Amino acid sequence: QVQLVESGGGLVQPGGSLRLSCAASMNFFRLYTMSWYRQAPGKQRELVASITGGGRTNYADSVKGRFTISRDNAKNTLYLQMNSLKPEDTAVYYCNLDTFGAWGQGTQVTVSS
Repeated sequence: QVQLVESGGGLVQPGGSLRLSCAASMNFFRLYTMSWYRQAPGKQRELVASITGGGRTNYADSVKGRFTISRDNAKNTLYLQMNSLKPEDTAVYYCNLDTFGAWGQGTQVTVSS
């Protein structure tokens, strides 16, 4: 059974930075594409970024140049470095492993002055 646990959310001022982490309890983490999604109040959940087992990345247009997805396969951990944060980045951020239909519990990111 796959378990995903996010951490690193919080309150930050516009222009600030946060780094989210997602710890995965599973075998062969390195083989699988991992993703970050977010859901703002009243909106649908949307893909933020994904990374393949080989390190190929993909980003939503709204975060390109500001967010960086990465992974440490030795630690079974996925990261999302978020820079130049904007109020519209406020959402609950979720870690996802689509192959197993697994989701984390989410971590709240609030960007506000």
